[in-house]
Amino acid sequence: MSIWMILFVVVYFFAVGYLGYRGYRATQTAADYLVGGRKTHPYVMAMSYGSTFISTSAIVGFGGAAGVFGMGLLWLTVLNIFVGIFIAFVVFGGRTRALGLRLDAHTFPELIGRRFQSRFLQGASAALIFLFMPLYASAVLIGAAKYLSQQLAVPYDIALFVFAAIIAIYVIMGGIKGVMYTDALQGTIMLLGMTALLVLTYSKLGGVTAAHQALTDLASQVPEKLAKGGHVGWTAMPKFGSPLWWTLVSTIVMGVGIGVLAQPQLAVRYMTVKSQKELNRGVPVGGVFILMMTGVAFVVGALTNVHFHRTAGQVSIAAAKGDVEAIIPMYLQQAMPTWFGVLFMLTLLSAAMSTLSGQFQDRKSVV
Repeated sequence: MSIWMILFVVVYFFAVGYLGYRGYRATQTAADYLVGGRKTHPYVMAMSYGSTFISTSAIVGFGGAAGVFGMGLLWLTVLNIFVGIFIAFVVFGGRTRALGLRLDAHTFPELIGRRFQSRFLQGASAALIFLFMPLYASAVLIGAAKYLSQQLAVPYDIALFVFAAIIAIYVIMGGIKGVMYTDALQGTIMLLGMTALLVLTYSKLGGVTAAHQALTDLASQVPEKLAKGGHVGWTAMPKFGSPLWWTLVSTIVMGVGIGVLAQPQLAVRYMTVKSQKELNRGVPVGGVFILMMTGVAFVVGALTNVHFHRTAGQVSIAAAKGDVEAIIPMYLQQAMPTWFGVLFMLTLLSAAMSTLSGQFQDRKSVV
């Protein structure tokens, strides 16, 4: 803990509070509160969509998974951009926005109910969101509070209360405008943090070419258990049809890459802009954001093997003693400069808060 870390966190929370207040002042009607008056700027919409989509699990959890599977996870980045951004905005987004406007729907359950003229479907979809969304939200909230507690050396209960209270205040007061304004700020911080992580990693490992060549040369260091499962190195896909190949493709790449289309807290973002033109303008913003969030996490996660092999004589999964989620935190602690710890802490806090606020807003809209 340092005085600078505390200062940056305080300034960050004040900025979040101010943007929540701006959302409160700009909210006059139910349409303002629930769909941002249907005239949100494309950059704000795209950054809100992306930062709500990407949580700490994508950076720390999947980054650690890349330390095990390797750069084959980059196919998930490709699918996230093509399906989660291009298809979502241009195909599903445009139709959802137009349908929501025509039916005067302000929430996802209301859209479903009015589209099929069914109170049952509206109630059922609202019940699903109300009952099951907290399961994921609680996991993100607990993880963020633990990280904040550890970094600032404060009791976990206090970190959990303060973190949850700040999110609740700007979600309740500012409505979706407050949420999307803060999402845009948090998404920008996440971009800065991940860009710095990529640059520092390549600098640490001797440059882009040297780093990737070193990772390729580590193919002989693949643990025996992974090799039997089809692992052939961290710069190649597992053997076609092997157990690891099926796990990577069916569970991670396809499961996460396509599942984004079914998330109601993301679908409601389509209804916050005034036309298809704004959605199209949001595609490059969202695409770059997803590329930097997931692409950097997967590349750096795989390259941690080079760092751990050089410093500890073993690959990432062995250095972390089998704990996949410990790979990225261990790497950051060992390889990154002290000042980066502050920036990356704000990056993870932003990822957690943007995801949670989107889920809370979506759940609150069905109450």
